[in-house]
Amino acid sequence: MNYINQHLRLNPMRVVSILVGMAITTFCNAELVSATSSATIVATNPSAKQNLATVKVKITEFLETQTIGYPGKVSVHVGAIDPNLKLAQCPDVQVFLPTGSRAWGKTSVGVRCNDPNIWTIYVQATINVVAQYLVAATPLAQGQIVTNEDLLFESGDLTQLPAGVFTDQAQAIGRSVNISMKAGTVLRQEMLKISPVVQQGQTVKLISSGTGFSVTAEGQAMSKANEGQVVQVKVASGQIVTGIARNGGQIEVGF
Repeated sequence: MNYINQHLRLNPMRVVSILVGMAITTFCNAELVSATSSATIVATNPSAKQNLATVKVKITEFLETQTIGYPGKVSVHVGAIDPNLKLAQCPDVQVFLPTGSRAWGKTSVGVRCNDPNIWTIYVQATINVVAQYLVAATPLAQGQIVTNEDLLFESGDLTQLPAGVFTDQAQAIGRSVNISMKAGTVLRQEMLKISPVVQQGQTVKLISSGTGFSVTAEGQAMSKANEGQVVQVKVASGQIVTGIARNGGQIEVGF
């Protein structure tokens, strides 16, 4: 005040300017302190709870990603999360499949937070996969080679069927029946075995081709082989040639 009084005697308008400036500075400092305090409270509020609806959305998105490439129509249903569950807010929720779980049928999904709070919960979910699958159109006898006429498509939830069903005719045609079955039987991998396209001792046709040329010869297969498998062939000169087995008793030989 002595400072102000000294200036008052010399310049009253100067004193008014000083007082106004001091008032504005005090007000701004108070607002800054208030804003800083509010931000700190929001950032460190330990009572903030995790939004459970957001957790369900995260789980749904995770499972939809996991099921990309499944045949047919896929639907995901996430079970209810106990509304009484009080989870601390988490800025980075992580969804995962526990050991032994998979994105198929009824399953369990894990959700965890590692920072700044640590918690883990498990939520039940159901994945349905409605698609076409193959059944036997007629009774099939053991040893019979499957053709297009032996197959029929039906539609249903694959997650409710045994593992290893066929969803593509190309997967089954040409295989041999492992066990006899009646019409309408759902075809599974273990019921049909891949038939060798080349038998041991069979006379086969060697084919070697390139730009502008193609050479063929005959030989004797040293072992049986399925489509695409490597097989050795003995030619007339006694030389052993290696090639890739193909349908029709043909062997592709690289040049």
